[in-house]
Amino acid sequence: MGAGRAELLKTIDEERSLRKACQKLSISYKHAWTMLKKMNDALDEPAVVTVRGGKDQGTFLTEFGRKLLAEYEANKKLINEAVGDETSWENISFKLSARNKLPGKVINIEKNGVVSKLTIEIEPSVLTSVVTKEAVEELDIKPGDRIYAVIKSTEVMVAKAVGEKKLTIPVQKKSDISD
Repeated sequence: MGAGRAELLKTIDEERSLRKACQKLSISYKHAWTMLKKMNDALDEPAVVTVRGGKDQGTFLTEFGRKLLAEYEANKKLINEAVGDETSWENISFKLSARNKLPGKVINIEKNGVVSKLTIEIEPSVLTSVVTKEAVEELDIKPGDRIYAVIKSTEVMVAKAVGEKKLTIPVQKKSDISD
C-alpha cells in the first residue's frame, strides 16, 4: 500500500462514503473503486465494505482496514525518521525488487557530525553509502552486520538484515553469459 491508497482509506473513514472521498481527493470514482477492489482481492479479508440502502448506508473501513492503515502510518513514520526523506516510503513501499535490494556486509563506518559513511562489501564489489547518523544508531548498524543496500535513482539507503541466514549473491561467470 502506498500513500495514495492510504489517503483514500483515511478519507473514506472520515467521509463514510466513497463518492465523497473521491470528490475530496479529486479522483474518479472508477479509479478509486478499482484500487479498493484490487486491495481487497489481494488481502485475506476486506479492508473496506459497502453497505447499500437504508439509513446506515455508505462505504466503511473494516477493523482490519483500520489496522492496515495504522500499520502503514507507523511504518511510514519509522522509515521517514530513519531515512529523513519523505519520498522514500512511496518509492520502496512494502516490497522491494531484487534489482534494487542488494545484500551486503558492513566493513567500515565513519561518523562525521550528522552523517555516517558506510562501506559495504557486496561481493565482488565494495559500495559506499552516506546516511544519517540517526539511521545508523536507529538500526544499530556495526561493522560485520549483514545489511541491504537499497538503490534509488539518486541515493543508496540501507536496511539491516535481522535473523536471516547468510546471504550470498550468485556471481555469473563469463562462460555462463550467452552472446
